[in-house]
Amino acid sequence: MTSSSVRIDPTARVEDGATLGEGVEIGPFCTVGAHVVLGAGVRLISHVAVAGRTTIGEGTVVYPFASLGFPPQSYHYKGEPSRLSIGRSCVIREHVTMNIGTEGGHMETVVGEGGMFMVGSHIAHDCVVGARAVFANNATLAGHVTVGENVFIGGLSAVHQFVRIGDQCIVGGMCGVRHDLIPFGAMVEGRPGLGGLNIIGLKRRGFTRPQIHALRAAYRELFYSGGTLAERTDRVAEHFADEAHVMHVVDFVRSAGKRRLTVPIDAADHVVEPEAA
Repeated sequence: MTSSSVRIDPTARVEDGATLGEGVEIGPFCTVGAHVVLGAGVRLISHVAVAGRTTIGEGTVVYPFASLGFPPQSYHYKGEPSRLSIGRSCVIREHVTMNIGTEGGHMETVVGEGGMFMVGSHIAHDCVVGARAVFANNATLAGHVTVGENVFIGGLSAVHQFVRIGDQCIVGGMCGVRHDLIPFGAMVEGRPGLGGLNIIGLKRRGFTRPQIHALRAAYRELFYSGGTLAERTDRVAEHFADEAHVMHVVDFVRSAGKRRLTVPIDAADHVVEPEAA
């Protein structure tokens, strides 16, 4: 289905069955598969390849040589009809790759609205990326990674499979993220652990001084006081029960995933087993 307002360059190839919304622009040498859905105002600048069961939200702009919706880089993929869903108003720069999901995950890779994905960044199969994420050049996610909202991942950083990154985090350049990162956390460039809280990001997003002070106090209690992680988490939950942002951190820690928890770089240990929570 194609709207009369769609503009398709004569050198582009759009397969029968593709759904193109109002005002879609498909530039030179692009290819669009039969199961692709492009929302209103989507622009494929040139040499963009969109395949599989891929949906791109309205107003998203995709730059040359991006590859979206192709099979994952996984030996376990057997051709199942999985999906890639990209939100509206994203900016996807040159050479970005985003793969469809797998049966071993949840059959879908999801990218939220308003994100910017810079040159060479990669989102693997079954990842879920929240709204307004920013991936700098060559930032990469392995499979099954979950990224919260308003997260920044620095250039040349790589995130291990199954890692969870909470809301409002910042990951510096050249970081290897092997373990879960709490909401509002910050990883320092090239260092293996937490470098503190993303204070600058919190201020930019309008967090009040009392809210930031509460997060700082909870951070100290969680990582620098005595007892097991479970005991420390319980104390934080008791002391800050009325602080929604602190409780967001508590819920993240208590819902431990497959990876350990990243702790501050000056703590005795750099990781905490999720089973301890």
